[in-house]
Amino acid sequence: MSLLQFTAKGIYCPVGKFYIDPWQPVDFAVITHAHGDHARWGSRYYLAHEFSQPILKVRLGPDTVIETLPYGVTKNINGVKLSLHPAGHIIGSAQVRLEYKGFVSVVSGDYKTENDGISTPFEPLRCNEFVTESTFGLPIYNWLGQVQIFDNIKQWILRNQSNGRTSIFIAYSLGKAQRLMKGLEGVANIFVHSSIERLNEAIRSASITLPHAKQWTSDTPRTALQNSIVILPPSLLGTNMIKKIPHGAIAICSGWMQVRGNRRWQSVDAGFAVSDHADWRGLLDTIRYTGAEKVYVTHGYTATFSKYLNEIGIAAQEVITQYGSDEEAEADNSKEAISPEV
Repeated sequence: MSLLQFTAKGIYCPVGKFYIDPWQPVDFAVITHAHGDHARWGSRYYLAHEFSQPILKVRLGPDTVIETLPYGVTKNINGVKLSLHPAGHIIGSAQVRLEYKGFVSVVSGDYKTENDGISTPFEPLRCNEFVTESTFGLPIYNWLGQVQIFDNIKQWILRNQSNGRTSIFIAYSLGKAQRLMKGLEGVANIFVHSSIERLNEAIRSASITLPHAKQWTSDTPRTALQNSIVILPPSLLGTNMIKKIPHGAIAICSGWMQVRGNRRWQSVDAGFAVSDHADWRGLLDTIRYTGAEKVYVTHGYTATFSKYLNEIGIAAQEVITQYGSDEEAEADNSKEAISPEV
C-alpha cells in the first residue's frame, strides 16, 4: 500500500486528491515550506503552516488563497488525516503526515535535525513510508554543533574588528539570514539587504521575534558599517554593490563549505559549514527512527544515498523531482533571482 504517487506535476495523494509541493499549478497544494522550489506560484488553493502564510503572501502574491494549520492539528481531507509537524529547516517548515486506514506516510520536505534556535525544532515521526531529501547524503557531510559553529563565526568577526574590517555574510534571504541574525545577536550591529528585510517584516507579522537589524543600501554611511555585520543574498557576490562596503571581509555560509575546495573556488575570505539541511548522520538517524518499510529519496545525492540505504537493509527508491537546493545555488554562485530560494 502507498498513499503517494510521483507524477509529472509533483507528489500526489490520490485518496486525498491533493499534491504536496507540486512544481506545476494544481487545484490543491500542501506546502512544506516557503522556499521557491517547494512553493510555486499558480495553484488554486494552498495549505501551509501558519508561520509560512505571510512569507507565502510575499512570494506568491497577496491575493493567494492560503489555509493554515498549526503544528500537530489534524485536518480531514477526503478521508485522509493530514497534519503538519516541525521540520526544523526554516521558520514555518513542516513535514506532512498523512494517515488513511491505519497506514501512515510522511513527506519531510527539507529538514534539519539540530535545533538552530529560531526554527521550531525537528520532530521525528513514525510511519510506514517516508519521503526524504538527500542534499548532503554523503558521509563527508557531518556538521559541527550549533554552538561551535557560531563560536567559530564570532571569532572570525572579532579578528575582523581588530583589523578594522566589516564582516560580510552571504546567506539566503529566507532561512539562513534569520539564523545568522539570531546566532550573532549582540556581537555587533547587523545590517541586512532589502530582500532580507522584506521577509523579516513578513516573519515578524506572524508574531515571531527577530533580532534588530538595519537595512543596508549602497548609500549607508561607511562609518556606520565599520566593525559591523552585513548579511547579503548570493546575487550580490562579486558585484560592484558589495565592493562599496569599505574594508569588507566576505564569508559564505553553506554546507558545501565543509569541503575546502569550495571555499577557495569562491575566492572569498572564509567559509562556514552552516546548513539548514540534515547532515549524513541526521538523515540516517531520522530514517531509522521512522521505522518506514519504504523510503523515497528525493533531491540531492539520490542514487548514492538510496543505494546505501538498500545495502544496510532499508528498502529505498530514488525519485526524480524538480526540487532544488539553496545550498547548491550557493556553491554554484547562482543569482538569487533564478535560484530555488528566491
